[in-house]
Amino acid sequence: MRSSEEVRETSPAPAPLAVQPKVVVVMPAYNAARTLRMTYMELPHDSVDMVILVDDGSTDDTVAIARELNLKLFLHDRNYGYGANQKTCYTEALKAGADIVVMVHPDYQYDPRLLPEIVHPIQSGAADVVLGSRLKSGSALSGGMPWWKFISNRFLTGVENTVFGLDLSEYHTGYRAYRREVLETVNFALNADTFIFDQEILAQVVEAGFRLAEVPVPTRYFAEASSASFLASTRYGLGILWLMLRYELHRRRWWRQRQFASLRTRYREVS
Repeated sequence: MRSSEEVRETSPAPAPLAVQPKVVVVMPAYNAARTLRMTYMELPHDSVDMVILVDDGSTDDTVAIARELNLKLFLHDRNYGYGANQKTCYTEALKAGADIVVMVHPDYQYDPRLLPEIVHPIQSGAADVVLGSRLKSGSALSGGMPWWKFISNRFLTGVENTVFGLDLSEYHTGYRAYRREVLETVNFALNADTFIFDQEILAQVVEAGFRLAEVPVPTRYFAEASSASFLASTRYGLGILWLMLRYELHRRRWWRQRQFASLRTRYREVS
């Protein structure tokens, strides 16, 4: 099994980014009024150039608080879903000239203060995508992760490692950083508008030959934080298994799909 930081032959490691790359934080928000302010206040603002919040049809005071905080704000005209929210986040971050895009959930489940550690592997040229892993430190259960989520997370991560040929500790994290080139290369607009978007974009990242790295982050579950129900989590898990099957068929060229194809995989330089 290949290391998660190993580079495919078709993907030469890019040089480290400039000394001061533009770091844009994106917050996909839906009814995050209770936690948005404290999430924003704990961001290390000396490491962030811009914060973009995309509201996906909230019915609470999320938009009002975002305006108070003077965030770069985009409003969906209705609730489209978590994946649709990310599509807007990444599109607007690229328009804003981001070199590194970091997704920080405004529900405070992930520690915003760890952002410098999340972006460092990209800044140093060691990775193209960085995942904040709640399982890498081994403290997920003590941090409040429900046992059934822990077991399903470990099972699905094992399946994904087998299909992708990697050795990551967790794929199901919302704390992520992307090098600009990644978001310009993969067809993230073709992904679902639902929670499965998170795993679809990782399948695209792997297929395009980008390098992934992990940074351990603490697990935080509390009353104000959003959490999917057992039924929603079950649908999500089945969706991942279907995604893995589709990706494997695509990889073996038995069922080619545009969703997993990127420009960089369509051609190569020859001497």
